[in-house]
Parts: sequence; C-alpha cells; structure tokens
Amino acid sequence: MTQFPEDIYTEPSNVDVDTLRNLGPLRGMAGIWEGPRGLDVKPKAEGPKKQVYVEHIELQPIDPQTNGPQLFYGLRYHTHVVKPDQVKTYHDQVGYWLWEPSTSTVIHTLTIPRAQIVMAVGKASADAKQFELVATHDSGCFGIRSAPFLEYAFKTVEFRIKVTVSSDGTWSYDEDTVLIIRGKPDPFHHTDRNTLIKIGEPTPNPLARK
Repeated sequence: MTQFPEDIYTEPSNVDVDTLRNLGPLRGMAGIWEGPRGLDVKPKAEGPKKQVYVEHIELQPIDPQTNGPQLFYGLRYHTHVVKPDQVKTYHDQVGYWLWEPSTSTVIHTLTIPRAQIVMAVGKASADAKQFELVATHDSGCFGIRSAPFLEYAFKTVEFRIKVTVSSDGTWSYDEDTVLIIRGKPDPFHHTDRNTLIKIGEPTPNPLARK
C-alpha cells in the first residue's frame, strides 16, 4: 500500500508564501552564521588527524516548493570553511534543508566539489529543538553517490548529522561520515562538529517580499 495519493498532479491549496513562518524545526537555523571553533577528525595515512576550523554559513529561505500534492518549505545554504588564519578553502558545501509539514520530515541535501552528493532524512516535530538525519550508501531514495575514485579509495557507506537548536540563539551540528578506506580493516568515522553564532538575519524569500 502506497502512502501517496492517486492524484499526483493537483497542488495543495493551503500554501503560505512566507517560508520563514513555516520552517518547523529549521526556523532557528535561518540566517547568516559563523562558527569559530569547529573540529574535524579526518583520515590520514598515519592515522586520524584532528583539525580545527572556522566556518561561515548562510541559510536563506526559498519559496515554497511543490511536487504535485507534496509541499516543502526550505533553506538554501552555502558553507565555507577555512583553517584558522588561512585564506585557502578547507571545505565548501552547498545544498538545501527542507521541511515537509504534512509528514514531519526533514531532508538535508549536500554537494561538495570533490564529486560527492548526499541526501539525508529524518523525522521531527515542528517545534523540535534537536533532530537527527541519516543517509546510507544502499538507500534507494535517501542516499550517497560519489565519483569512482572516492568509491574505490574512501567509500562513504553512511552519513549522519544531529542538529541542536539552543535557547541562547545558537545552533550546533555533530556529523559522522562512515568510510570504508582501501587497505584498512575497519570503518573510519570521519567526524565534524561546530556551534554556529548568528551574525545576520535571513532575507525573506521572494514570494514573501512581494
């Protein structure tokens, strides 16, 4: 039995054009943020290496999105990461955070310029202050796709991110990317975590500005 309606074309009639009012658990993430004390634990030939980093991330509301009867509200984001006191990019990432009110579903998409994409999913209430999303390599819908070299040398089999929106106006994430590294007997947990401090408010989405 499918969870979807027979009518796959008719769009919902109750769309609110103001995305910021309809982001559910993502509302506390909207805006421009900096995280000066990130920590990355990554694989190197000699073993795990810890690296601190500085992060700038913008999360801006997009107009409501529909797939026939399905309705999403969301944030488009760009993350730029450098090592302390350096200019060269350490990590760059773009994607969307999406909220589907009718199913209490959060979706996180990410693309990085090392030829890899991920789409993770989780459930949360509209007023949740903490939620976790997961993507696995073998998932038919919410999964992980990498270019051939990464599949050969650093195969990502699971991605997990836990988000916490705090009462002090900050939000934080804790990521665990599980890798199968060529020549290593055990999976490697590539972890990242940071706390983001707001430095700018979000810009209302185009429909709301009209």
